[in-house]
Amino acid sequence: MRKLGDGDPLGDPPGVQHWGNIGTYRLLGRLGAGGMGHVYLARSERGRTVAVKVVREELAALDEFRERFRQEVESARRVGGYWTAPVLDADTEAAVPWVATGYVAGPSLQRVVGHDHGALPERSVRTLAAGLAHALQDIHAAGIIHRDLKPSNVLVTIDGPRVIDFGIARALETVTDGGLTRTGALVGSPGFMAPEQVRGDRVTPACDVFCLGSVLVYAATGRLPFGAANSGVHALMFRIAQEEPDLEGVPEGVADLVRDCLRKDPAARPGLAEILERTGAQDTVTGGRSRDPWLPSALVAQLGRHAVRLLDTENPEDAGAAGQAGSAGQAGSAGQAEQAGSRGTPA
Repeated sequence: MRKLGDGDPLGDPPGVQHWGNIGTYRLLGRLGAGGMGHVYLARSERGRTVAVKVVREELAALDEFRERFRQEVESARRVGGYWTAPVLDADTEAAVPWVATGYVAGPSLQRVVGHDHGALPERSVRTLAAGLAHALQDIHAAGIIHRDLKPSNVLVTIDGPRVIDFGIARALETVTDGGLTRTGALVGSPGFMAPEQVRGDRVTPACDVFCLGSVLVYAATGRLPFGAANSGVHALMFRIAQEEPDLEGVPEGVADLVRDCLRKDPAARPGLAEILERTGAQDTVTGGRSRDPWLPSALVAQLGRHAVRLLDTENPEDAGAAGQAGSAGQAGSAGQAEQAGSRGTPA
């Protein structure tokens, strides 16, 4: 997490609220940035820790984007359950729109596998699959298709995985052309797209099941099922649409499920209820929690240290009209920076 500084919000409207506020939320520091805008660690008036995403000014100036953003925020508010970061508050009519979600105290799956630990054991992958299936059930019940389920949008906590960035950043579909796009443009992330997304076909909830399969391969092996994008994005998308996935190293106990999730035909993929049954979710997770410790002990210790740092984070000092950054404690992790929700045409 970075300290607040030049370019960070002064409040809305400037001069009325204290430096470093968005709405009623006191900003503690900047977590990161993405295709949608900047995301900040903040606290509510009642002391709840939240992540506040602030839309980029150039997007806010586009009527088409703002209308879609308004619709997506309202849809995301309806998502319930334990397995996502809930939308708590938003101002879609502000000069610079923003949305506040519950802060998830944990790194991204991308950070865990790619930097902190490496591939996860079969038991962890099975619990991950169950938690993600529960999250997608809640998201789909609200009429939303995530479309961009990937390791940076999955946060790892002691209780289980949590899915972020559902629905809201989908508003970027209305704008993509060198930074901004037009309606119908390709939206997704290289390596974690479904064949129908690559082909530009109609997207259904089965798209998220394919992405779930790709995420599980990454969690179990540290690799992408269709290879990395270093050979070229178009070659990667061809492999997704036409070739079979590389499942070498995926534990035998989950390999058949992963293979079925990665079927080219959306109708041939298992539904979420079947995924929950095949992962033994009734014995694995309940009430938004893993029944037993689901992560290797080194990761559990890391998450404990993360929670302590979060508790130590203080409000920045009020710098008044001068706009100078106050001090902020260190909290969060590299994974939380991805709550900014980078989207758009793969590059």
